[in-house]
Amino acid sequence: MHPHLHALLLRVCALAALAPHATVAWADPAQDASRAAARALFRPENAIGAQAPSRTDASGSPLAQQRGGTDTRDDMRLDGSVAANTAVNVVTGANSIDAGSFANMAGIPVVIQNSGANVLIQNATIINLQLK
Repeated sequence: MHPHLHALLLRVCALAALAPHATVAWADPAQDASRAAARALFRPENAIGAQAPSRTDASGSPLAQQRGGTDTRDDMRLDGSVAANTAVNVVTGANSIDAGSFANMAGIPVVIQNSGANVLIQNATIINLQLK
């Protein structure tokens, strides 16, 4: 058997043997202290309706109290790591953007470029929408 194939089979068997035990370790994500602040933003007491006065306008609509960007809360947190990775005999290509690359784009354009190996690509977008 080829040494690389043998090593791959050993890794797959090891993962299969350890997989049932790994689910118990991640059963309670609430104990992850590094993400506690981000989770706190999604509690009911942080909702716009909980923070806004309960009054209504003449039509009975509470939305009139929310216009003009009031009670806008933006919080974006990304974390990640890349460690102990190996890339052997990897050929990477050119990473270029031509003059017409963004022609006729609509919506929210997102461009992710990667010309290397073993990288971590993260993306987050906050969109503030105001209807008039």
